[in-house]
Amino acid sequence: MEIAKLQKLVVDALEDIKAKDIEVIDTSKLTALFDRIVIASADSNRQTRALARNVQDKVKEAGGQVVSVEGEETGEWVLVDLGDVVVHVMQPAIRSYYNLEELWAHGAAAPARRKVG
Repeated sequence: MEIAKLQKLVVDALEDIKAKDIEVIDTSKLTALFDRIVIASADSNRQTRALARNVQDKVKEAGGQVVSVEGEETGEWVLVDLGDVVVHVMQPAIRSYYNLEELWAHGAAAPARRKVG
């Protein structure tokens, strides 16, 4: 699936279930492992799991592949690996503690990082 289409699909799936502070970081110049990181916040374990599940369902419906999912057991931080896009759905305290935006955007040019919504 084309990266722009996959990114839009992920963001739309997150917005469907009211994810907060959705951020997309272009990592194509930082690593060969994936091209985008999408980070979103959720208010509860239940919402975190629901957001991750919705992303998986929408990607599969569109003919995409889910490589792996981690963290669904606790729901504090769920990672959905879609190959070219890695999605992190986190509760605010976990997101603040790990601060992935700072870690990944540090080496990225300013236009590579954008807030959605």
